[in-house]
Amino acid sequence: MKKIYLYTLAGAFTFLGAGCNKLKDFGDVNNNPAATVTPIPSALLSNVEASLGGYGSTGTEAISGGQYAQYFTETQYSGTSLYNLPQNSFTGNYAGNLNNLQLVINQNPNKNMVNVAKILQQYIFWIVTDSWGDVPYSEALKGSSNILPKYDTQETIYKGILTTLTTAINSFDSSPISGDIIYGGDVASWKRMANSLKLLVAVQMSNVTASSSVASAAASEAVSSGVITTNDQNFLLQYPGGNYKSAWWNLYNGRKDFAESKTLTDVTASTNDARQAAFGGESEVAGNVTTSNIGVPYGLARLTVTAFTDANPKWARILRGDFRLEAGYVMLISAAEVWLARAEAANLGWTSDGITTAYKAGITASFDQWGVGTPSAAYINQFPVTDTKDASLTGTQVKNISTQRWISSYPDGHMGWNIWRKTGWPALTPAPDATNSSKKIVRRFVYATSEYNTNGANVNAAVARLTGGDSQDSHVWWDTRTN
Repeated sequence: MKKIYLYTLAGAFTFLGAGCNKLKDFGDVNNNPAATVTPIPSALLSNVEASLGGYGSTGTEAISGGQYAQYFTETQYSGTSLYNLPQNSFTGNYAGNLNNLQLVINQNPNKNMVNVAKILQQYIFWIVTDSWGDVPYSEALKGSSNILPKYDTQETIYKGILTTLTTAINSFDSSPISGDIIYGGDVASWKRMANSLKLLVAVQMSNVTASSSVASAAASEAVSSGVITTNDQNFLLQYPGGNYKSAWWNLYNGRKDFAESKTLTDVTASTNDARQAAFGGESEVAGNVTTSNIGVPYGLARLTVTAFTDANPKWARILRGDFRLEAGYVMLISAAEVWLARAEAANLGWTSDGITTAYKAGITASFDQWGVGTPSAAYINQFPVTDTKDASLTGTQVKNISTQRWISSYPDGHMGWNIWRKTGWPALTPAPDATNSSKKIVRRFVYATSEYNTNGANVNAAVARLTGGDSQDSHVWWDTRTN
């Protein structure tokens, strides 16, 4: 059988006709068969940005992560939330978005276009490595010069992400950013986004003592250089509707397979969290403004869960209907997430931020993001923190910051899963009807069979570095918890 190495195809695909006009609906590309076929950097950038929504909503990494984090549970075809083997392929990320961004880099239209392409690559690599662990990085996207890329260690990838982001942040100039449908070519916004990503990556590796100096320096640099601080600076994809509908709208397009989990609604109910008014809706119909706090019990076999939803027809769909419009948005990095990551970094002693100041700013930004007013002192006091540092994973400080990070990152499953795997907060009970032998919550995706068939030596070298082998119970590099 012919082997196809999809993650090495830079320069092979995604060539667009030269007569492209960027329109309001994410850039409409008209291919002229008679035109010279050549990559158009602005169209490639628009194409990648238009597809980013899946990474924070319904893409495999996010929707599965959201189930392992117990944001969501399945209502029809229980499998992922029962911990079926997550043998997923990552090659689509390489052959698609990462490749298109590499084409922009290879074309080198100007410094700022290359910087944005590199920043977006690091965002995607971050999600990929967090989901599988070791993956191709330094030797990926080299085209025919290397069709068998090694799997870099996650430590190497994390440090590479930080280095690449720092270089990009420091090398922006006055050149135009064409095809940018997220920030409209605004350099200051891209610097803030890149610094925010740098901070989140640094905080994620905080439990690895051997890399703490690298992480702490990166976090401090990011905050000093300038991160996202207000919701009007958020890194999000705003869909225009029509041909480009929100990924959240598509989730219930003729189906209703997912629900907000009772795990989350129990937390919001027990603390009188006003954000629940936006987190769950009683109908899958887009635009419906009626909320629901009837979370579906997590991790149940199909007949049990359908019995519950039949008896409770107003069970909570993911997001209230007016947050699932065709012309809705998908949040990728929010001010709330950044402020709460700053609180965690301050608690680690990495920055001069006040822990309580950053913490309260994060919760306040999250309430504002969801349009539910200002959090009361009584609400915040249920999750108290002080300016006295306590970085112990079993400490109250880490528990409360992490729990608020978990709530405020909803419904981004990648972020929720990351927070729980790293800290163990909130404390999650595995699926009652789990089908895997260990009955444990999934800690990583398993490498696809196609990887063994096409790049066997390198995937086997990566597997040899995993304690427990290529298992969904094995931990990625930064997941140092023993439980």
